[in-house]
Amino acid sequence: MIRSKSKRKATKGQKETSAIDIKEKLAKKRQARENTRKIMGLIGFSLFFAIIVGVTLSFSISPKVGIGVGLLVPTMVICYNYPRMAMWAFLIYMPFSGTATYWIGGGNALFQISKDAFYLPALLGFITECRRKRKPIIVPKKLLPTLLFILVSGLLTLFLVNGLQEFLPTCDSLSEYEELLRDANGELILGSNGIVIRTPCKNGIPFLQGVLGLKVLLGYVPLIFCAYYLIEDKKKLLFLGRLLVILAIICCLLGLAQYWMLKTGRCQGTNHLTGLDLFKPQLNAKCLVGGSLLYSPSQGQIRLPGTFVSPWHWAWFLIGNAAITFAVAFSDTSFFWRNTGLVGMALVFINAIICGQRIALAMVPGVILILLIITGQVANLKRFIPIGIGLSFVLFIGFSFLNPDFIQERIDSFVARWNASPPYVFMQEQFLVALDNQKGILGRGLGKATNSTRIFGPIFLIETYHPKLLFEIGFLGLGAFMIFVSHLSFLSFKAMKPLKDKALKSFASGFWVFLLIISYFPYWYPLDTDPVCVYYWLFAGIIFKLPLIDKEEQAKVKAQKEAEDAKKKRVKSTKKFPSAA
Repeated sequence: MIRSKSKRKATKGQKETSAIDIKEKLAKKRQARENTRKIMGLIGFSLFFAIIVGVTLSFSISPKVGIGVGLLVPTMVICYNYPRMAMWAFLIYMPFSGTATYWIGGGNALFQISKDAFYLPALLGFITECRRKRKPIIVPKKLLPTLLFILVSGLLTLFLVNGLQEFLPTCDSLSEYEELLRDANGELILGSNGIVIRTPCKNGIPFLQGVLGLKVLLGYVPLIFCAYYLIEDKKKLLFLGRLLVILAIICCLLGLAQYWMLKTGRCQGTNHLTGLDLFKPQLNAKCLVGGSLLYSPSQGQIRLPGTFVSPWHWAWFLIGNAAITFAVAFSDTSFFWRNTGLVGMALVFINAIICGQRIALAMVPGVILILLIITGQVANLKRFIPIGIGLSFVLFIGFSFLNPDFIQERIDSFVARWNASPPYVFMQEQFLVALDNQKGILGRGLGKATNSTRIFGPIFLIETYHPKLLFEIGFLGLGAFMIFVSHLSFLSFKAMKPLKDKALKSFASGFWVFLLIISYFPYWYPLDTDPVCVYYWLFAGIIFKLPLIDKEEQAKVKAQKEAEDAKKKRVKSTKKFPSAA
């Protein structure tokens, strides 16, 4: 009797479950049909726009502009409607944007900002989705005060410095007599250093230069928000790590191919040039991928750009991927992908040697060593020793590809440069230059020392990040920025600390160490440079999302354990009462 009742209950439960499953399947089918209609509509619009507008602009202006605009607008529309797909496309395209800019676009300004055609619509798409579903946009909310502080500081400089510069006379309009500042008696006015003060004037468009400077400074901060909603679970995190490692391997192989083509004479490089051209990266010397390069082995000068627009961007790509490949090699749950991360790490190391950038030669092994110590992986002998042996083997093969004399030459070049101009002395000089050029507490204007803003006016060359901030946004802005990144590092550490899942914690540790290094690294300007300016904010957003993912993983583990315990109990009860079975 009892058994029949339980059977009826079980049958009833099965019917209810099957009814729910059928409803879910029908709902999924309806959603799939709606998505298909939406995609077909967008494809139709894209083709129509590309043909009508693209062809018109191709004949009226130029084919490049026609193709660029014909593809740009439909791409942005699709990216807005599918922000997650757009973010993946953004991360894939970014390492190759330099190659697209110079090999397809011929250096056209439209191609230089082409990656933002994925990023900006995706950002708007995420914001629209969150407003519709009433999800928070500022994540984490505790970061808001310091974010507002740096934003307000930047806006003050933009309007009170760059904005007021718009009312100055143009430098071309001043006569030779008016170029130097004079008092009421016509006498020259001297500064505190005894040098004659020049009459304030403007070159270019200071306000637009400031807008672009603000975009460079804070434009990718919203990636924290995008990453938070892009990485929905552990699978997505593993997919991101694997994707970035694959991109690193592809780019590094192209970097090796570039070096081989230069070494074998298939590309001329700059070795055939004369005078100062032997020592300057040249766009005309580009080879296979990327932009301007310097290859004058007769003078001991090699600066390769890899797939990026310049050697400096390539160097920071390698430094960033030292952290990414490390995270995958030590954190991925798959043996295959851990070994793939190991191969990526070795290729990054080899490219750091051959690229000729001293900062990559120093920072790539330095970042890996710091990650080993701070994340505690060096103490994890079971995992560290096999990876160390494998890495040594791959590096041995890589070094056999290179001339040992060349490796020694790169090391000697690094040591000689250090001795001739120690980095700490250079950074001190840069701070003194920024201090000597201070006027008030708001700086000289946003974008006034940022390379990418030179299209709107001349820039002042400052080669380290924090002095550049001091020059552009003054003591207030520099202080606000340092408070902001310190707060970000602290909050991300707090988010990382309670994680229980080993893989998640390992990824978070690697990402957090990368954040910490870049936040306070004083040399050059990594946060102005692709891809560090993207990876920095992306990793911060991922770390803030990991506590939620960790809770889901712990709930799965708990449910799985309960299911196993229930199964064991059923087995025990069956053994005790075999007749009931």
